[in-house]
Amino acid sequence: MRYELYYWPGIPGRGEFIRLALEEAGADYVDVAREAGGLDAVAGYLEGETTQRPPFAPPFLKAGDILVSHVANILQFLGPRLGLVPADEATRYWAHGLQLTITDFTLEVHDTHHPLGPSLYYEDQKAEALRRSAAFIEDRLPKFLGYFERILRANTTGREHLVGDTLSYVDLSLYHMVAGLRYAFPAALAAVGPDVPRVIALADHVAERAAIRRYLESPHRIPFNEDGIFRHYPELDRTGG
Repeated sequence: MRYELYYWPGIPGRGEFIRLALEEAGADYVDVAREAGGLDAVAGYLEGETTQRPPFAPPFLKAGDILVSHVANILQFLGPRLGLVPADEATRYWAHGLQLTITDFTLEVHDTHHPLGPSLYYEDQKAEALRRSAAFIEDRLPKFLGYFERILRANTTGREHLVGDTLSYVDLSLYHMVAGLRYAFPAALAAVGPDVPRVIALADHVAERAAIRRYLESPHRIPFNEDGIFRHYPELDRTGG
């Protein structure tokens, strides 16, 4: 099957969680918005011109006649099809719960630079962003990473992975979080890193997997930038001085 991924061009964003799963599995897919006429195709779905069940926002994925929206929902759909989640039902729900936690984590990262909402530019909310990012670095960053560190430590079947003893889509997503934090909050992540060695090791391991490494080195991979979720504003990475 050829999958169609619909997400905005020019930023890794939430679409990157889906790309990583598709790339790791060697799936046949097209990044629709990066093709000629792709943005019109995205708009057609969002405005209900293409389907009677329009998604609220990208990313969404089309697989044959099935249209799936929201990152965690898409990965729950793709996981069994791509071999990126264990077979038993209980573990699949456990993986989905972990992915939903990553969804919460992602939102909190976004809100460090847009605490008053996306309708305002960063420059219009810099004072609030300073306060929000300080709280994020002090409390939320260690809390989220510490949670995943605890899950890795408790996974007696495969402590290199969050779920079971093989790579899952949740491992790929946690890698993306660490990669994004290394870009956006390098000093803050360096400070908390010694407390979460398993999380850092997992991210490094994923980056060295053959399929992921090829993707990261390819022109198809969109670099982090100041238009996406992970943005490097040095003044927000206050641990750096």
